[in-house]
Amino acid sequence: MAHEVWARGDAYEAYVGRWSRRVAARFVRWLDVPAGRRWLDVGCGTGALSATVLTLTEPAEVTGVDPSGGFLATAHAQVADPRVSFVSGDARALPLPAARFDAVVSGLALNFVPEPAQAAAEFARVAAPGAVVAAYVWDYAEGMGLMRHFWDAAAALDPGGAELDEGRRFPICRPGPLRALWTDAGLVDVSVEAIDVPTVFTGFADYWEPFLGGQGAAPAYTVSLGEERRTALRDLLRDRLPSNPDGSIALSARAWALRGHVAAT
Repeated sequence: MAHEVWARGDAYEAYVGRWSRRVAARFVRWLDVPAGRRWLDVGCGTGALSATVLTLTEPAEVTGVDPSGGFLATAHAQVADPRVSFVSGDARALPLPAARFDAVVSGLALNFVPEPAQAAAEFARVAAPGAVVAAYVWDYAEGMGLMRHFWDAAAALDPGGAELDEGRRFPICRPGPLRALWTDAGLVDVSVEAIDVPTVFTGFADYWEPFLGGQGAAPAYTVSLGEERRTALRDLLRDRLPSNPDGSIALSARAWALRGHVAAT
């Protein structure tokens, strides 16, 4: 089974993109970067973080980099602003000059880079002296409720499926490893903060249907199942999820936000 598929921006938006936008706003305000700065958004995906930067900070420019052509197409369609440009590229070898940006950020992408330390070194390379370098990742191990319920139910029916659980696969989705990633890249004044946002689903269908879109580890696992096993997983989740009298499902999502600076020269 494939661990992740990242190709369809619309399916990603329905799955976690809608929640990541809420984290992006809190994250950008936390960074408190003055207006008129040059931003780089690494692993920009469908453009949620880039759009938030444009809305909240009045930047001089924003450059988004992502390896997925499908996600970049969605970003181009959703973020129409002359200050932004989106380019294809790998976080481990950014196609950009050194010391170019005043703020280098990455939202929900570092876990999916095979060598995150190499990416962190690239973030520091393209950041100007004194620049802020920051990122956020979901707390897959504990705080990402919609996925925790999913993987706990999946493991109850199929112990082998638990091998795809992001909470087990991504050791950097915790404060200690995140802080070490930045300090090892030579960044200073490093801090980590939790960002919690509500994820309220209108009903079970609103929760379940994004898992049929195939984008991400849990949806990829769901669509790999035969109809009988997929139905069993759906029914177990329906029984286990907390439901309000109106049928809505109120969960929460935690992201760990990480911030550091390039030493001024």
